[in-house]
Amino acid sequence: MGTAIFYASSTGNTQMIAKEISKQLGDIPLFDVADEGVSQLDKYNKVILGLPTWGDGELQDDWDDVWNELKDIDFSNKTVALFGLGDQEDYGYNFVDALGIAYEELENRAACIVGKSIVTDDYFYEESRGVVDGSFVGLALDEDNQESLTEKRILDWCEVIKKEIL
Repeated sequence: MGTAIFYASSTGNTQMIAKEISKQLGDIPLFDVADEGVSQLDKYNKVILGLPTWGDGELQDDWDDVWNELKDIDFSNKTVALFGLGDQEDYGYNFVDALGIAYEELENRAACIVGKSIVTDDYFYEESRGVVDGSFVGLALDEDNQESLTEKRILDWCEVIKKEIL
């Protein structure tokens, strides 16, 4: 059991963020779903999912490829934290929508979702499925337009989730 991070990354940004989160949480295991799928996910009772939003609010291709497998996993006994990357400037009408897609699926499957981020003021998107009741459903990052804020956002978020995810 324990905690692990599962992520997918087309540009390398989500992988870099996953590695930094792992480091901040004590070097927890990392799994790239492009290489390993989600078969290892069942072995962990606490997981962090890294989901970049791709195109016009879609799951990144590697997540899309394993999404049906993810639906077969029992999340009712799992604690889950989410982080996502998006581009507020070029895709402001679907910023970090992949967070919302994952959140909706996991909430319907009775996962205990932690790590919601109530700070949305310093973002400049138009719409996002990743926002529920005025809060991001996980850590929202924009490496294209707000890279200078990433390190602090990761540190702050990791402090919040440590109690629940480790």
